[in-house]
Amino acid sequence: MTNSTLLRQDLARELAARGLLTDPAWRPAVEAVPRELFLGDAVFRPHGTRWEPVRREQLDDDEWLRMVHSDTTWVTQVDGIGAREATGPVSGRPTSSSTLPSLVVRMLELADVQDGDRVLEIGTGTGYSTAVLCHRLGDETVYSVECDEEAAAAAAQHLRAAGCSPHLVVGDGLRGHQDGADYDTLIATCAVRTIPPSWLWQLRDGGSITTTISGWMLGSGLIRLVLDEEGVARGRFAADPVSYMLARPHERPPRPTFYAHPGSTREARVSPDLLDDWTGLFVAQLGAPSAELVRIAEGVALIDVASGSQAWTEPDGNGGWRVHQDGPLRLWDQVEDALDAWQKAGSPDQTAFGTTITEWDQVVWLGDPEGPRWRLPT
Repeated sequence: MTNSTLLRQDLARELAARGLLTDPAWRPAVEAVPRELFLGDAVFRPHGTRWEPVRREQLDDDEWLRMVHSDTTWVTQVDGIGAREATGPVSGRPTSSSTLPSLVVRMLELADVQDGDRVLEIGTGTGYSTAVLCHRLGDETVYSVECDEEAAAAAAQHLRAAGCSPHLVVGDGLRGHQDGADYDTLIATCAVRTIPPSWLWQLRDGGSITTTISGWMLGSGLIRLVLDEEGVARGRFAADPVSYMLARPHERPPRPTFYAHPGSTREARVSPDLLDDWTGLFVAQLGAPSAELVRIAEGVALIDVASGSQAWTEPDGNGGWRVHQDGPLRLWDQVEDALDAWQKAGSPDQTAFGTTITEWDQVVWLGDPEGPRWRLPT
């Protein structure tokens, strides 16, 4: 028995012991798929505020295998630069990665994938999660879309090496893949600001979408939506603090360096510390979906690139906070209104929130569909 096999078995046992692998149907897949095939010869790891490449030849075989079979997300590309091509630490945003195995399994279990399901995966990435799907379902019913041509080519090579032959598509995952429809399950390994209508159109009645809804503050909520016969998808968010990279068309716009404008000033009704809470940040983002969040020396700043609006907080010297707002949008007012509604409901976690999605309207609500509600950006 090889070291890789033993490490995969150890990983499956670890995930099961932590309560992260509860469906026995997925355990053989975790034990069978060799993750080292999907990471190539190099990955990035954090190095301060930058990303440092780690190459396989720098480590002995056992150390490399232990590293890649740990329950860790390994970044494989930063701003389009692959780890193999990097000559030293690089700055930028991760643009492709191999998701930690526990999250791969969590998404599959939440999606309630069943034997015989036709599955559309948005974001092939390295191909590891695609291979796990193939092991359970077989190749013929697994479709996977990747927008990055270089990542897609590498994933195809990895999957062939693992003996998998799913339907692989290079293209915009937000458009889905009509040729394989109708799907029982759609699983997105990238986050979206709104649910693309094409995803709804390509599901069968009763089919489901499992994804993370995120935004420019990088607040995130994991959800499974079920489509009814009238074309309406509904679901409640899970409690898991899960985040994925935003789909590239939904990424934050480029912005200039932040310079604080004095604007109008008042005492803040809520503390910016609430944005350190996982659900608090998600709620703030619902309130001001066009704003990007920037951490500054003693508070936070919100910036709307399109309108030039900004808001920023600072201590008032008396244990409270002062907020400055400038531009046509009162960004902090929007955030406060959303956080007020959440606090009045008792500051529940994300399981108290749900969403109703149609092709013309997308709403997140608190408590029930008639409760406080916020529209997702179009």
